[in-house]
Amino acid sequence: MTRGPILIDLDDNDAARPDAAPAVPEINNAAMQRIAVVAGRKPSRLSRWFWSLAVALTGFIVSLAAWDYVTGLLSRAPILGWIATVLIGLLLLVLLIIGFRELAAFGRLRKLDTIQIRARDALLGNDLKAAQGVLGALDNLYAGRADTAWGKAELAQRKGDVLDADALLALTEMTLLQPLDARATREVEAAARQVAMVTAFVPLALADLITALTANLRMIRRIAEIYGGRAGTLGSWRLTRGVLAHLVATGALAVGDDLIGTIAGGGILAKVSRRFGEGIVNGALTARVGVAAMEVCRPLPFHATPRPSVTALVRRALTGLFGSS
Repeated sequence: MTRGPILIDLDDNDAARPDAAPAVPEINNAAMQRIAVVAGRKPSRLSRWFWSLAVALTGFIVSLAAWDYVTGLLSRAPILGWIATVLIGLLLLVLLIIGFRELAAFGRLRKLDTIQIRARDALLGNDLKAAQGVLGALDNLYAGRADTAWGKAELAQRKGDVLDADALLALTEMTLLQPLDARATREVEAAARQVAMVTAFVPLALADLITALTANLRMIRRIAEIYGGRAGTLGSWRLTRGVLAHLVATGALAVGDDLIGTIAGGGILAKVSRRFGEGIVNGALTARVGVAAMEVCRPLPFHATPRPSVTALVRRALTGLFGSS
C-alpha cells in the first residue's frame, strides 16, 4: 500500500506530448486519390475496341436469342407470342427514349463547353459583340428557370450601360452566376463533410472507398444540374472522368501538410489518429474534385469572381467535426 503519489521521471519529456509524437506514415492511400487516378486514366485504343466489340457482340447474341424465342413462341402459341412481341416492343421503346435523353444530356454538356470557350475568347480579344453573344446563349440556357429570374432581370437592366467585354462578362458573373456558385459551394461542402465523417468514424473495410465514390459522383452530377448541364447516366460518367482526368493531369490531387495543418490545428490530429488524418485528406480531395467540377460545369470561367478556395471550403465543411478548426 502506497503512502502517496508516485512520481516517475521520464528521460525524454517530449515523448509524453502528443504534438511531439512521431507522425504516422504519410497518408498516401486516401480513397479519393485512388479513385481519381483509376477513373481519370485515359483508356487505351485497344481497351476501347475491346469494349465496343464486346457490347456489339452481346447485343447481337441477345437480339438473335430474342428473335428465335419470339418466332418459336408464335408458332407454338400465337397469343403468348404476340404478348412477348408487345413486351419486347415496349422495352425497345423505353430504351429508345433513354437513348434520346442521354443524347440530350451530352448536348447540354457540349453547350456548356461551347459557352465557356466563347467567353474565354471574348475575354482574350476584348470582343464586345462576342460577349453579347455569350449573354444571349446564357439567356437561352437558363430560360424558364425561376432561380435565375432575378439575375436575368438585373442583367437586362444594366447591360446597356456596359461598353466592353470584360465588364459585361464580369457583370454577368456577379448578377447571374453568383447565386449558382453559392449553391454549388454548399454541395461541395456537404460532400466533403460526408466523406470525412465516414472515413474517420466507420471502420468497415472499403466503406471510405464506396462513400467517396458515391458522394463525388452525386456531387458532380448536382453541380452540373445547378449550372444547367443536367447529365444522364453516361453523361455523368463522361463528366466525372473529365474532372478527374483534369485533376490528375494538373497534379491537384496532392494534399500537403500545409493544408492539413490549416484545417487540423498543426496536424496534431493526423499524428494522433490515422483515421482522422485520412478523413481530413479525403475531405480535402473531395473539395478539390468539387472545385474542379465547378470550373468544368460553369458556363463562364472564374474571372471577376474569385475561384473558391479549397482550404476555406474544407474549413467550413469540417468545422466542429474533428474539434475546433
